[in-house]
Amino acid sequence: MKLPALTAAIVLPLFAACSRQESADISGAKRFEVRGRVCGVEAADSTLLIQHEDIPGFMPSMTMPFTVGAGEGIDGVKTGDAVEFEFVVGDTESWIRDLRKIDASVLDLPEETAAPKTVADTPRLKEGDKLPEIHLTDQDGEEFCNCAFAGKSVLLTFIFTRCPVPDFCPRMSSQFAELEKAIKRDPALAGRVNLLSISFDPDFDTPEVLANYASFHTKDTAFWRFASGSPEEIDRLTHAFSVYRKTEYGTINHGLCTALVGPGGTIQRIWRGNAWKPAEVLEALGTSPAALSVN
Repeated sequence: MKLPALTAAIVLPLFAACSRQESADISGAKRFEVRGRVCGVEAADSTLLIQHEDIPGFMPSMTMPFTVGAGEGIDGVKTGDAVEFEFVVGDTESWIRDLRKIDASVLDLPEETAAPKTVADTPRLKEGDKLPEIHLTDQDGEEFCNCAFAGKSVLLTFIFTRCPVPDFCPRMSSQFAELEKAIKRDPALAGRVNLLSISFDPDFDTPEVLANYASFHTKDTAFWRFASGSPEEIDRLTHAFSVYRKTEYGTINHGLCTALVGPGGTIQRIWRGNAWKPAEVLEALGTSPAALSVN
């Protein structure tokens, strides 16, 4: 799989990794031996973007940012290095440790392929841009476009239901669930904001699968929709939001992006990675985050 650009790296402080490691060791975190190729290095954030091999019984080959655990150095690690490491997955966090370089010839990674020209030519969106026309199908099998949110703000994010890493898609869905409660409690927001989770795994995430996934997160799919679309449509949207995905040879390039679109269709805020908090969204909507503290 060809990587046209680095996806947004997840920013997680080193001290947080230390506390995660301690808590996960106590609770019995899952551990996997993983091999892959380094596609990007964010030394300041202790983050590596790695295209990894299949992790049997856990996750298919994909490219994603990994947080390096406390006390682990990444000095000398550079783009293109073949590496092996232990991937530790706790209940709410994940990180890697025991990182070591290996011979690249032992890697079993999907072939690199070029993005279709129509996708590569799609402009990258930024705050202040208009949301392009979308054509998606939701968990009930209903097709919809931008007009479904006419006159309302919509908070959208990108997920895929098979994502097993707790600080990736599960965290996005958990934070959206918090926002659903807070928005519905606030008279100033209720009825004028919707949530939208867009799957970038359309071959697997059919309406039936999305409906089952939605049932674990909300009872109101009119307020919070789960949707996907044709591979071409999803390629266009994810490229526009810099959440590049690639399903050739079973590989997905997994980035995270959440965006707030105003009632007029203008993108007001874009949050990269998983570091954003529900309170930031409520503030962007012009209201107090106090409702988050109400049980």
